[in-house]
Amino acid sequence: MGKTAVIVIDMINTYDHPDADLLLPAARTAVPAIVDLLDRARRQDIPVIYANDNFGQWRSHHGELLETALAGPHADLVEPLRPDKESLFVVKARHSIFYETPLSYLLRDQDITRVVLCGQVTEQCVLYSALDAHIRHLEVTVPRDAVAHIHEDLADAALRMMERNMDAHVPLSTELKL
Repeated sequence: MGKTAVIVIDMINTYDHPDADLLLPAARTAVPAIVDLLDRARRQDIPVIYANDNFGQWRSHHGELLETALAGPHADLVEPLRPDKESLFVVKARHSIFYETPLSYLLRDQDITRVVLCGQVTEQCVLYSALDAHIRHLEVTVPRDAVAHIHEDLADAALRMMERNMDAHVPLSTELKL
């Protein structure tokens, strides 16, 4: 029987991009649910994996990405989500957490068959990652209150697509059994 992993998508972020003003309110709303989810996962020894954009900094590593985000104007959104020493980290370059990353190998190696996706952006990186997880025959869960969006209508449609087309479970994080 496989295990579950919680994957945090793109939350180590400087919010220095064109859609940041639209994303920030949803990120502020999602952070407490993500923090609770991470706390629950860590108490139950469920692996936590961060999959994060590298912001085009190809010589950087996860520590530098974290330091840069914590030095930025929205450190209050990053600090509560700081990876702990047990967390795993995958640097990604495009929307999907699987595209050109070692994540598939890592999940197989850890006997993980269910992924709980949280983070941002619901209608972009979370959606594409859910699809890529689904086509890899992983069970997908996306807690609807633990994801942040740029466009609410597109996020709602993305969550419906994940649920309908990818058999994703889309509960509130408080209803989620890890």
